[in-house]
Amino acid sequence: MVRKIKAKLVLRLHREGLSGRAIASSQGMSRKSVTAVLDAANGLGLGFEDVAELGDAVVYARLFPGRGEHESVFAQPDWTWVHKELTRVGVTLKLLHQEYLDACATAGDPAMGYDRFCKTYQRHVLVTGAASRVGHKAGQSVEVDWSGPTMELIDPVTGAVSTVYLFVGCLPFSRYAFCYPSLDMAQVSWLGAHVAMFEFFGGSVPRIVPDNLKTGVIKHPREGEIVLNDAYREMAAHYSAAVLPGRVRKPKDKASVENTVGHVATWVIASLRESVFTSLPELKDAIAEQMDAYNAQPFQKRDGSRASVFAAEEKALLTPLPAVAYEIASWVYARSVARNGHVTFEGNFYSVPYALIGSKLDLRITATMLEAYQGSQRVSSHLLAPVGTKNTYVTRASDQPHGGYQPWDAERVLAWAERIGPAAVIVMQRIFESVPVAEQGLDPALAVLRLSRRYSGDRVEAACALALKGRIRSPRYAHVHPILATGQDKIPASPPPTPPTESGGFVRGGDYYTGGTR
Repeated sequence: MVRKIKAKLVLRLHREGLSGRAIASSQGMSRKSVTAVLDAANGLGLGFEDVAELGDAVVYARLFPGRGEHESVFAQPDWTWVHKELTRVGVTLKLLHQEYLDACATAGDPAMGYDRFCKTYQRHVLVTGAASRVGHKAGQSVEVDWSGPTMELIDPVTGAVSTVYLFVGCLPFSRYAFCYPSLDMAQVSWLGAHVAMFEFFGGSVPRIVPDNLKTGVIKHPREGEIVLNDAYREMAAHYSAAVLPGRVRKPKDKASVENTVGHVATWVIASLRESVFTSLPELKDAIAEQMDAYNAQPFQKRDGSRASVFAAEEKALLTPLPAVAYEIASWVYARSVARNGHVTFEGNFYSVPYALIGSKLDLRITATMLEAYQGSQRVSSHLLAPVGTKNTYVTRASDQPHGGYQPWDAERVLAWAERIGPAAVIVMQRIFESVPVAEQGLDPALAVLRLSRRYSGDRVEAACALALKGRIRSPRYAHVHPILATGQDKIPASPPPTPPTESGGFVRGGDYYTGGTR
């Protein structure tokens, strides 16, 4: 019972004039325990003033030296060494206990069992304040999230305010942190922040622990497999990592980053609250300076800082970065392959193997490339057409039968018209003459020629001939199609009318013209 006495409190209350009986009654202590404290203090000549600046445990130890302390009969390992070894990949308490048993057997010392070994180690980390590191392995995981608090950019010309979101990543072992500003929380920004984070760390880790946001995790059921966003899973695979999101509504699954997010609000947002930023690069530089100071801040309950622990114990254990950084990509799903063997993306056409005509493919789009996938197999890849271009065909000859697909031009259109007839050729020529750029005549010219798929070539030729007889110099679809639809091309042309002949009537005699008399 004496072990639990708050000796310092007893001395303070006694100095304030309370008797031993009153102290025992008010604090729920036995009179015998209070008397023991007062007698020990009198014997040592100590009063409350002598111990006012000391902790409770120190005061108790001075009044009752050696009480409650028991010397273990078992050999004690170096618990600081045990704690450090546990941070290494694959090292467990079971392994360390077995090594401890082997060492004790060699030295002939009594060894404690596994249960006592674990309990004694737990007591050590609680006393030394190192419990926060239990369960975290160096270089094994990174926790990521968006910060709730945001920052702002101000346009220097218009004064418009843009919201800036902060991506935060934290290595749980060393608590080494990274912060990255972004103008949105879209998938491209999410992936770009991860790429920047791994570059900042100088390596990657096997596990990425995010929240369940839709840019990364599509579905996280209580039972069954987690469904990840394709681009996020691909990015993680590029860095030899797996995405293991925390459980829904379980923030303790990523407690390190949750704690770091709160620190970022103080070290970054609050520290820069009086500064005005007009560009994202300027803000990135300011945030980097604040994060360097944050990582260099000494720990309160551990030796060193985030930066020193990372450099000394964790950086060497990170997975080396790939030779080429991940190129951010987006996906377009179930895009149909047209009859000409091309898929469409943003108004341009990209070839795929002609055997896939009629099927549906998934398109992976990067900043420079378009890749077509059938399931998990890539079937074609092309450089993207220049930004701003439309109706451009990007074709690989091997993808198309009969020597490859050729885009339409004026020469090819006229060749088709020649197979129909001379009137059709004249219509095509006049269409191209009526436009300032030949490409502008392709669509109206092909619209007329495609009528031969619905009607015969002979009928289209006849309709073109009729259209050319009208007052329109450059007939188009709107003039040729009505002729075919109403069958005017089928009516034979009638010959020009002949003047009627006189079959009889009044005729003057010859005397009339000679001036003779009747």
